[in-house]
Amino acid sequence: MERSGSWLRAMVVLTCLVAASGARELKVRSRAHKAIYNHTLATILVEYASAVYMSDLTELFSWTCPRCDGKTKGFEVIELIVDVQHCLQAYVGVAEDLNAMVIAFRGTQEHSIQNWVEDLYWKQLDINYPGMPGAMVHHGFYFAYHNTTIRPGILDAVTRAKDLYGDINVMVTGHSMGGAMASFCGLDLVVNHEARNVQVLTFGQPRIGNAVFASCYSDHVPNTIRITNGHDIVPHLPPYYSRFPQKTYHHFPREVWLYNIGFGSLVYQVEKVCDCSGEDPSCSRSVTGNSLADHLVYYGVGLMAETWGSCKIVKDARLKEYGGEDVKGNLMLSRNPSASTLRLPSDSDARSNFS
Repeated sequence: MERSGSWLRAMVVLTCLVAASGARELKVRSRAHKAIYNHTLATILVEYASAVYMSDLTELFSWTCPRCDGKTKGFEVIELIVDVQHCLQAYVGVAEDLNAMVIAFRGTQEHSIQNWVEDLYWKQLDINYPGMPGAMVHHGFYFAYHNTTIRPGILDAVTRAKDLYGDINVMVTGHSMGGAMASFCGLDLVVNHEARNVQVLTFGQPRIGNAVFASCYSDHVPNTIRITNGHDIVPHLPPYYSRFPQKTYHHFPREVWLYNIGFGSLVYQVEKVCDCSGEDPSCSRSVTGNSLADHLVYYGVGLMAETWGSCKIVKDARLKEYGGEDVKGNLMLSRNPSASTLRLPSDSDARSNFS
């Protein structure tokens, strides 16, 4: 009952503030935005964002999991990182058909999705982004990428892939919290590691910083697309208050909003490319963000863990030759793309479960 009450109070507060907001909105300063929406690419990357939710590490590392087929067939994972301590997961690999390196981050899994969404209402802009005066972000989003085992594993894999393939394109993706981490990763690669040809495409990600951060982000990573779906609640959070433009969260561009029109059997999906403000009032902001169902399915692809509220992973003992655990139980598995395909275990006794 207490959870339910806090949820209702949050909705009332948000509704009142949005209704009262009549101040002039702060615009994101950015260079000519070069992000071009590609439907085909989005439907490919959503499958990568779905696969990273898989808990069977042997199947994921060998790219034989139930979600590791279709438009992503033939992908080679070169790094799989699982931060068990913080319930985070990501992988890096090479997609020859895209002529690109793909980096994918898993969304939240540690708690129920409803509890996580409720917590988003109260996240404050509480730290300055390094090297960007006036740019503020929430420490939880920043910490998940920058202060866990995820970042070192990602950077090591990117370096190895570039040694093998040269300066290939880098595509970074993720869903929900994974989208927030993908954004920080793309910015990190450009600003701190002089990466070129970085493209970020996320699904249902929350806001992560203020308008100054959004402007700086857009300047550094202009080739960014945020896909939002219907009434998905998460892109509306943490809340945006136009009455307090200097202190509120602000999305960076460019949004592509998916929504349905028609009725009955005559319904089809519109894919609207939004303006360069990051907060186009004619896109997802034009509707109420009140749907968890819209958050969990994009382009017909499920974006969720097999079970919520658990950080359980499954791995085979023979994965040890590709890496191991640190003292906190975090896992990093590495291999070169040229290595022979990892054989799946034929004996279920070789598997072990970790929570």
